[in-house]
Amino acid sequence: MNLNRVNICNVKIDNIRMADVLSKAESFFTDGKPHYIVTPNVDHIIKLQEDVEFQKIYKTADLTIADGMPLLWAANFLGTPLKEKISGSDLFPELCLWCAQKGYKVFFLGGPPGAAKKAAEVLQYEIPALKIAGCYSPPFGFHKKADQNHKTIETVKAAKPDVLFVGLGAPKQEKWIAEHLEVLNIPLAIGIGVSFEFKAGFVKRAPIWMQNIGFEWLWRLLMEPKKLWKRYLIDDMKFITFVLQQKYRKRSSFPEKY
Repeated sequence: MNLNRVNICNVKIDNIRMADVLSKAESFFTDGKPHYIVTPNVDHIIKLQEDVEFQKIYKTADLTIADGMPLLWAANFLGTPLKEKISGSDLFPELCLWCAQKGYKVFFLGGPPGAAKKAAEVLQYEIPALKIAGCYSPPFGFHKKADQNHKTIETVKAAKPDVLFVGLGAPKQEKWIAEHLEVLNIPLAIGIGVSFEFKAGFVKRAPIWMQNIGFEWLWRLLMEPKKLWKRYLIDDMKFITFVLQQKYRKRSSFPEKY
């Protein structure tokens, strides 16, 4: 048993802080291999119960970090507390600052048209030393079309970034990274969901106080009700049942897959 990992609905989460993530990232640049980080939130946990491909991706991830206060609450309830919430949207600028300090180049892939480019402009202003190798927002559904997917891969490869941030939404972003990481041969890749839109100002993020008390999901629901009502009000509600079943050992169907 790895005492540095916490099991939430059979998703093994690294029990670390932000500083530990940055320290671990340093090691990714010394072994010549590509690496990727996953950031589970409640939505990921739900999808992982049924999506076998997603499970395999999680199993081989180099770091699995808790994105969201509900995971910390669940961990406490289960008697295995997590040290810190590390949201992808918080890790994104922290990694960019770290890359600037180390001289590493970053690439922003995904998001709606203009989001990655605007996010890059904002971050370049905030972190003048940041080396942005490129930005690209591929057409919707590009991963299903060989020519568009090939163009996306070649665009990233040509830029030769050290860190790739992918904002395509879960699990698409994680699946795209896992499928193409070897050919891209990038030291570190991470899926960051809506983070480009947050940084660009296309989508307003919840106030800090709402983030800290775990109500960021409610803010997002209020901002985009048509898009997110089913995810938050129906699908993600299963999380409570899964945690209760784990607590009282009634969910014997949890397989040791990921």
